[in-house]
Formats: sequence, C-alpha cells, structure tokens
Amino acid sequence: MSSLAFTKGHGTGNDFVVVADPDGELDLSDAQIAALCDRHFGIGADGLLRVVRSAALSEGAEAAASGAEWFMDYRNADGSKAEMCGNGTRVFARYLTDTGLAAIEAGLRIGTRAGVKTLTRSDRGFEVDLGAFAVDAAETLVRAKGLSVARPGVGIDVGNPHVVVALSSDAELEGLDLTFQPVLDPAPRHGANVEFVVPADPLVRDGVGAIRLRVFERGVGETLSCGTGVAAAALAVRHWAGAAAPDSWIVDTPGGTLGVRVSEGHVYLSGPASLVFTGEVALA
Repeated sequence: MSSLAFTKGHGTGNDFVVVADPDGELDLSDAQIAALCDRHFGIGADGLLRVVRSAALSEGAEAAASGAEWFMDYRNADGSKAEMCGNGTRVFARYLTDTGLAAIEAGLRIGTRAGVKTLTRSDRGFEVDLGAFAVDAAETLVRAKGLSVARPGVGIDVGNPHVVVALSSDAELEGLDLTFQPVLDPAPRHGANVEFVVPADPLVRDGVGAIRLRVFERGVGETLSCGTGVAAAALAVRHWAGAAAPDSWIVDTPGGTLGVRVSEGHVYLSGPASLVFTGEVALA
C-alpha cells in the first residue's frame, strides 16, 4: 500500500482533494478516487483535481498546443470524469499560484475537458472565463422529492450540462429533499447537474440581478455550491427575464456568494478559493 500526498481545498464549500501529478504518472481508478472522496472513510470531498501538465495527457494535447501548461483533470466524487468545474478552476488556480507552479498576473490559462479556461484575480478572489454558453429551448420536466408536481426546466450548457428549475419561494427551496436524485424527462444522455432557483425580490437592484439556489451534481449529490451551476442558474433567469435583464448577477448558495457576469457572448464566474490543509493518505 503506497501513500499519496494531497491538499484539501474548497470554493464556497464546494470541496476538492487536490493531487499534484505534474508528469502524469498517477493512474487512479474510479474506486480509488471514490475512496479518497468518501466523507466517512476517506479525506472527504465533492471531487478530485489532478494537477498535471497538459503535455503529459492525450486529453491535454490541444491545451498544450495553445500554451496552457497545466490541465485540470477533474473527477466527480464517484470517480467519473467531468468536463469542467467552475469552483474547481479557482481552487486549481489557487493551488498553482500558492505553490509557485504558475503566475496569474497576465491571466492563467488552464486546460479542461471543456477547453482552455482563463483565470484572473478579482475583488472576490478569482474570476474564470467559462466561455460561450448555450440555452436549450426544449423543455425538460424535473421531478424532485419535496415538489408535489413536476416542474419545467431549461437546459443550459456552460461546458458541462445543466437543467435549471425556477421555484416560487424560499420555503419551496428549503423543502426539497436532495438526498434523492431529481428525475429528468427526457433524461440527458450524459446526465446533467440540476439547479433549483428562487429569484430575489426585487430581482434587480442597482442594475445587478440576485438569485438563490440549491444544486444536485451528477456523480456527487447535493453540494454546498457549484460554480458552473451558479453560472447556468444566472443565465437561465436572465433568459426568462428577457431583453431587459442585467448582465451582472449575485448568486447565493448554501456555501457562500458568487458573482456572474455576461460579456460578448461569454459568461464569467468570480468567487473565493481556499486551501485548507495538506497531508498524506494511504492509497489502496
């Protein structure tokens, strides 16, 4: 049994095991990752971020060619691969800059399975350009424990898939039981994260929109925060609100507050990132 060095980090409570593997030598199985992320028998996390040079991965070839030295190999808590993680990019950037592996002053480009993402510093901590987004006009019905009837949801793609559902009140939001996975009809081929949103009253103040949400992440369950889900939720409410909707949003999650802005067809996510502790763990 070997040992594995790790760092624990989080972005608004969305937490990760961070593992440095610059040369791509680690081959962690889904089961090993699930064991590391287990909150009772492992370190405990919503997912794992492997810090690896883009050139060391076949998946990172395009990122390496574009000048992104580092690739964020993000895995869900069950070990499955995911395209992207908005909060994860900020924790990844925090790890790279705190350990001296990269600088961010001129913008830090990192590879992901959803393409290269650029991070900069912001008043909230870090801001990531999530890139272009797409709104799916087709309606998805969402059934969740705690809702008496199925609710319509809108599909939002921000590099990974989301379905956003509007609720009428904080009481409805708090009454959800997200220990059970919401059921989507039709079911997306590769699954989707599901966000349940309540608009603030008033929705817009001083040109900034405000919403509150809870999220169920595929391969994880309910999390305290989901960066791409926050962006998707703001984009969905902006879509519903129409042409007069603002481009700047404040989004409250159970883990904290994040900022979203839309500019020239791209969506940007800003918020804090913290590294909590380091250690070594036995790896079966």
